[in-house]
Amino acid sequence: MTPPTAPLPVGFRVVLDDATRRLTEDSWFGGSPARIVRMTPAGRAAWAELSAGPVASTAAGVLARRLTDVGLAHPRPPEAAEAPDVTVVIPVYGRVDKLHRCLSAVAEEGYPVVLVDDGSPDADEVARAARRFGARLVVRSVNGGPAAARNTGVAASDTELVAFVDSDCVPPPGWISLLARHFADPLVGAVAPRIVPVAPDDWVGRYATTTFGLDLGATPAAIAPNTRVSWAPTAALLLRRTALDSIARDGVLLDPSFAVAGEDVDLVWRLHDAGWRLRYDPTVHVRHLEPETWQGLLYRRFRYGTSAAPLAVRHPGQVPPLVLFPWPTLTVGAALAARPLLAAAAYAGSVLATRRAVRRTSRPDPGVARIMLDAAYQTWLGVGRYGVQYALPAVAAAAVPGGRRRWRRRAAIASLVVGPPLAEWARGRRTLGPVRFTLGRLADDVVYGAGVWAGSVTHRTARALLPHLRRPLRDRTTT
Repeated sequence: MTPPTAPLPVGFRVVLDDATRRLTEDSWFGGSPARIVRMTPAGRAAWAELSAGPVASTAAGVLARRLTDVGLAHPRPPEAAEAPDVTVVIPVYGRVDKLHRCLSAVAEEGYPVVLVDDGSPDADEVARAARRFGARLVVRSVNGGPAAARNTGVAASDTELVAFVDSDCVPPPGWISLLARHFADPLVGAVAPRIVPVAPDDWVGRYATTTFGLDLGATPAAIAPNTRVSWAPTAALLLRRTALDSIARDGVLLDPSFAVAGEDVDLVWRLHDAGWRLRYDPTVHVRHLEPETWQGLLYRRFRYGTSAAPLAVRHPGQVPPLVLFPWPTLTVGAALAARPLLAAAAYAGSVLATRRAVRRTSRPDPGVARIMLDAAYQTWLGVGRYGVQYALPAVAAAAVPGGRRRWRRRAAIASLVVGPPLAEWARGRRTLGPVRFTLGRLADDVVYGAGVWAGSVTHRTARALLPHLRRPLRDRTTT
């Protein structure tokens, strides 16, 4: 059953997103995707209430729901009146050394734990770990993958909430209680913590820590496709059972056809499509024990890549490998072709066209020149990574032909290949030097792209390989 839209409940507070800007007394800019929101007099009165304290009226609750849904603000739930009713489900296949650390942390919380042995080759070790930490052991005779194992664990529980934890994760004390407060909102179907890496202090460990893909950042967010936080991993995820039941297909919750990766993305997007609100709360940190070798790290990236094609088939338009907007693409294309006047003209055209569109809505200018410059920069980064991940042979071939402009062409191609990794290194924590980081990122991207190609061939689709062209502006809204 799809949950109805309702105001944010009484007692919730809201805090503006760090990127939200107030343009005028009644106009705001921000959210994900970015938009301009204009408040009516009633909306401004409701905001005055929210600024002074928690939701206390229907009008304030409606505004709070709108602001938190579009990412202009984030909810702050009240303290819980009682302990949550929850079962922790841990799927395991091997990795018994890491499992002990996970079970030790989970057992301290005192909640019931269901440990699902998904046909592990070291089943006796898994059974001993379950006995040592007081977990209920459920054994699957055949390995079915993480989705099938989690389905088995959910079926073995009967609590209001279910917490998924992977065997290579170590959650902190009190993490379930902190996340469970969000379920005071009856529309919330799942809450995700921040997942942070734990890795050895060597080249592979430092690279894995810097580029860890499960870390969704330090800013809270609404989880929704095609937004800043578009998914959440089931490595650590707290869910409402009624939300899971609402998306079950013939009694199956997570789709076991995603045998090695992608089942978490599919689950989150199905919950979103069913109308549930999904929250990302980075105040809770769950540690994730990373692979200790390049082989293990790159193999995981390859597996992640294989899930892109089936996700693109099931969720059209939500797995774009590259998103292009007309004006920034023209600007970048002209710059790469060594046509500076054309690039400048394209950039000027993008600024003028966007300003004209903003004026038609009677909204103030949110800083269009800076926004379009950043759009061109992000397009350059995106085109570069796309070329390395999905079209490296074509990129390399383009650098071979001679001619008068061969050095310009090679310089442009070099900027696409090494520019994005160096830009990422410059804005990161710099635990590695630029050369090692760039080599690691290039290997990472090539292997991930190979996984996408392999999945696309297997599923006979090119949807996960084709860039998406989108209109330059989001629609404007009034509250």
